[in-house]
Amino acid sequence: MAIDTNEERNRSSHVAQDDEHVHIHDAENEKKKNNNVAKGLEREPEPESIEKIFESKEVPPWQNQLTLRALVVSFILGILFSFIVMKLNLTTGVIPSLNVSAGLLGFFFVKTWTKLLNKAGFLKQPFTRQENTVIQTCVVATSGIAFSGGFGSYLFGMSEAVAKQSTEVSDAQNIKNPSLGWMIGFLFVVSFLGLFSVVPLRKIMIIDFKLTYPSGTATAHLINSFHTPQGAKLAKKQVRELGKFFSFSFLWGFFQWFFTAGDDCGFVNFPTFGLKAYQNKFYFDFSATYVGVGMICPYLINVSLLIGAILSWGIMWPLIKNREGDWYAAEHSSGLHGLQGYKVFIAIAMILGDGAYNFCKVLGHTLSGLYKQFNSNDTVLPVANRSSPVTSRTLSYDEQRRSELFLRDQIPSWFAVGGYVIIAIVSIVTVPHIFHQLKWYYIVVIYAIAPILAFCNAYGCGLTDWSLASTYGKLAIFTIGAWAGAANGGVIAGLAACGVMMNIVSTASDLMQDFKTGYMTLASPKSMFVSQVIGTAMGCVISPCVFWLFYKAFHNLGAPSSEYPAPFALVYRNMSILGVEGFSALPRHCLTLCYIFFAAAIIINAIRDAVGKRRARFIPVPMAMAIPFYIGGYFAIDMCVGSFILFIWKRINKGKASAFGPAVASGLICGDGIWTLPSSILSLAGVRPPICMKFLSKSQNLKVDTFLNS
Repeated sequence: MAIDTNEERNRSSHVAQDDEHVHIHDAENEKKKNNNVAKGLEREPEPESIEKIFESKEVPPWQNQLTLRALVVSFILGILFSFIVMKLNLTTGVIPSLNVSAGLLGFFFVKTWTKLLNKAGFLKQPFTRQENTVIQTCVVATSGIAFSGGFGSYLFGMSEAVAKQSTEVSDAQNIKNPSLGWMIGFLFVVSFLGLFSVVPLRKIMIIDFKLTYPSGTATAHLINSFHTPQGAKLAKKQVRELGKFFSFSFLWGFFQWFFTAGDDCGFVNFPTFGLKAYQNKFYFDFSATYVGVGMICPYLINVSLLIGAILSWGIMWPLIKNREGDWYAAEHSSGLHGLQGYKVFIAIAMILGDGAYNFCKVLGHTLSGLYKQFNSNDTVLPVANRSSPVTSRTLSYDEQRRSELFLRDQIPSWFAVGGYVIIAIVSIVTVPHIFHQLKWYYIVVIYAIAPILAFCNAYGCGLTDWSLASTYGKLAIFTIGAWAGAANGGVIAGLAACGVMMNIVSTASDLMQDFKTGYMTLASPKSMFVSQVIGTAMGCVISPCVFWLFYKAFHNLGAPSSEYPAPFALVYRNMSILGVEGFSALPRHCLTLCYIFFAAAIIINAIRDAVGKRRARFIPVPMAMAIPFYIGGYFAIDMCVGSFILFIWKRINKGKASAFGPAVASGLICGDGIWTLPSSILSLAGVRPPICMKFLSKSQNLKVDTFLNS
């Protein structure tokens, strides 16, 4: 699903880069890992035809793929993953792909369920790969709302807590505090449009154009392997490892909470090692979450994060700090007219430069691919039930089997078009009541062009696996925000428009990824669509409730020095301020530095593409470099620790590291992530950690001893 983001085929590893979040879809690596497992552990050759293995198994009708047990398991896992994504959203925004974890845990839960029922003699329907696909789709759709809902970016950026961090455009007209009611309502009226916008084009994307959709393909290979005898054995071992590290990570989260009293104790987590954590942000605290994320993220991303942290916090910010009183007034040092402004706007410049380059590149791929398709096929779009173009190539058994079943359960085009129109009308009427700054005619313009942008995003994602949802969202911020103007609540209008646009184009590409997964596992398009709708509906309720729990439990949510600083909420708000006010908000020389880093992001990306895949492995990714500019380097160090662990493990036993590395990483992420639920409840109940433990330097310790003895 959907750093908010995506990596193209030419990159050595696969990073989903929608925007500021580094959302990792390591599709190619997952395939290699599966092959390593097959060759290194099971010693079984790769089968020539997957579908011949399952030839004797009957494919259930689409209604039977949507079982009650699948929806129950999806609901439970959806809550689990929503907590994980929300925690990552509100800390650093680096979110790994959780598709493997969702597929693996879904397989484990239902397999255990059916085994118990079978022993008791009550099993009526065996567990199939189609049902497994439904679970994975539903879970990722549910947790995806925790990301696309903007709780760590555009939505929370509207709040007073974030507005207080800057003095610009902070009047009541440009502030809207979170409330459970309007958040759920807003997500319900904007999250489903993307699902209907590209349904009529599912056939051309999957069968006629044969788009790759690497993440969807990798997920399908994973699910297919689970349901072979060898794959089932391996899945059990992977789940066992995931469970071990889930337990360890959960207990480690409790241990950290027990021995630190949060901000009153001086550091966010225990133990913390480094230099003046809140001032320099150069420390590491053995966060199980980010060690696990580091094990999943490609080495290049983790190194890029560390390089960005060193460049900004180690070199640039100390130098700019020395210019206090010259470049900016001392009284503005903590605001956007001071050092904080350089941190935020230079990071924004790099993000926009990287996004602009890759937008043009993916758009070029899209237009080139479409030209070749239409030039070679010489036909109109084969939507709905229209026949496919004639091809001279002989289809394999797998392709014949998959195409036959994919085309059997049709979703009528009138249903998709009618659904889009009805939901659009409801949204046009409803959203202006939620955000009075966002006029109905702004939304009409967005919905008029959204299907075209959704198609471009879905097609480009099929070619490169790169979703540009946040880039389209940023375009909405600047255009709608400038159209509305600061006096008419342009900041809120821009942020709300970003949410509308992002949800449409993001869910469109996500659905097409799921169609590709369903195509390769023989899951019906109808069951895929319905499970996506159900998962989205679950997410529209679960995600706001999870965010509300964080919002109420942690009263300093969004503060820069808090446990949950939500850094990209401020970044998005300042993008909107930039859109309505222009460059007047920038401190001295900041605009020049922004131009330099905007250009540098484009040049670095161009060099990466020019030197080829082999050499590009040694050139940092600008998007990843930009993230620590504002947040700090502490999480990058944790992630590099995760990379180092995986590197050593592969040197010792490459087969086992490839097979069980993702399971271990998932266990670390899930255990630490789910600890936030009891910690939030304890915070709401007013329970304070009983022990405050610190690590002090020798000189500081002498001062403390002297004070206590006196």
